[in-house]
Amino acid sequence: MRYFLERAQKKKVPIWQFNFCDLWQFIGILEGAKKFKEPFILGTSEGEAKTLDPQLASAFHKFARAKLKVPVFLNLDHAKDLDLIEKAIKAHYQMIHFDGSSLPLKENIEITKRVVKMCHKKGILVEGEIGEIPQAKGFKKSKKCLTQPKEAMIFVKKTGVDLLAISIGNLHGILEKMPPLDLERLYMIKKEIERAGLKVFLVLHGGSGIKEEELKRAVRAGIVKININTELRIAWKKGLLVDLKSKEVAPYKIVKKTIQNVARVVEEKMKIFF
Repeated sequence: MRYFLERAQKKKVPIWQFNFCDLWQFIGILEGAKKFKEPFILGTSEGEAKTLDPQLASAFHKFARAKLKVPVFLNLDHAKDLDLIEKAIKAHYQMIHFDGSSLPLKENIEITKRVVKMCHKKGILVEGEIGEIPQAKGFKKSKKCLTQPKEAMIFVKKTGVDLLAISIGNLHGILEKMPPLDLERLYMIKKEIERAGLKVFLVLHGGSGIKEEELKRAVRAGIVKININTELRIAWKKGLLVDLKSKEVAPYKIVKKTIQNVARVVEEKMKIFF
């Protein structure tokens, strides 16, 4: 995983993460990604992982690697439950994202350090988070939740995380008018970390709904990984609503539009850089 993150950083292209929580989403992701022959990440949020079970998600991941014959990685996304993290480690996830962003900085650092110690023993990369990424629902613009460059540097130095999720105007969900990304803040975060002689891969959560050119600028400024979930969920639901109008009752006969919609989202995202 580290090799491909370093390669992506040098080439100024991101590694995409696509989240899934059911078979039809999973198949759609594979359909959309298959022609690009590029590495990507399958993500399961804490809720998605608990619904699927980490062992089943891991089996899906193994199938994806064998089917596509490209590097595909599995990440536990926004995990806060340490018991679930242990289950994901046992299920051979390659990455763990511990989200302690809602905690005081000191507590976030302490728990993230524990997760890093647990994961690094098994060769698993850890993503930490500093600065809260707001939800689209009830969104109110505020600088309070944004990542502070100095705090980001301290967090990376004290925890030893491999990746860092940051808040620079990105949010979870989609608004009719999306807030612009604070690319100057992104630049300052990157420089502060580099000045301290530290290395970390910067992650943009909430990639759904962000314009293509803005994503390109973010990657040029230092983002290495971009997460997509909301757009996949919307595509899944819209497709399912169409499919369910069929009089068929066999599930495999009535999920065509669902799979197509999810695949289209993945293909559109991959096309931006490949």
